[in-house]
Amino acid sequence: MSSCRILIVEDNPHLRTLLNWQLIQAGYCSQVAGTLAEARDLIEQVQPELVVLDLQLPDGDGIDFCQWLRTVAQAYILILSFRGSEAERVRGLKAGADDYLAKPFGMQEFLARIEALTRRVRAQTPSSLLQFGVLQIDPVQRRVVLREQTIDLTPQEFSLLYVLARQPGIPLSREELLRQAWPDGIDNPRTVDTHILTLRKKIESEPRSPRYIQTVRSVGYQFQIEELG
Repeated sequence: MSSCRILIVEDNPHLRTLLNWQLIQAGYCSQVAGTLAEARDLIEQVQPELVVLDLQLPDGDGIDFCQWLRTVAQAYILILSFRGSEAERVRGLKAGADDYLAKPFGMQEFLARIEALTRRVRAQTPSSLLQFGVLQIDPVQRRVVLREQTIDLTPQEFSLLYVLARQPGIPLSREELLRQAWPDGIDNPRTVDTHILTLRKKIESEPRSPRYIQTVRSVGYQFQIEELG
């Protein structure tokens, strides 16, 4: 039996219920979502280790969601889709999926794919923690600790900090930060500035002279590591 946390994102209620039942019977901790909006909420609450993702959702494109998910969560992704051509499979894998299963499929094959991915979850090294001196960023628990004190961040603030911190020393434009750290449909670069401001107030000793998140003139922002301590 496996306690692996799985989130099923599938708009077909009958298939969603069937997959959920099969996973629970197999011993998994399974949750379901019928829309991308529901999935985003559950990702924060459940912190799944594996996401089963339908590509055709009523409120957005699964490929875009897959790309976004890859930036904010340490979860394996199994895509389910009626689009079974080689080109579509390649597109899904390039978007960040770990496996791709074309509909219709047999339940035994589905469970075998799940088992293969959960073996990778169990074998995964537990050290996904980002450590920069007195600053710790835990992408699994989505928690930030600064000088042994937990910092209360919103989900969006955490996503922004994580995207910056996993690419230390690399300047990222506002447009790139929007693409990596925000859900689809957010396209105002000034949104980044607003969140940078609130994030600095929470993690910087001197928000007007930041040590962690620095402004790169004419580019955007970068996470600074040389002088952290």
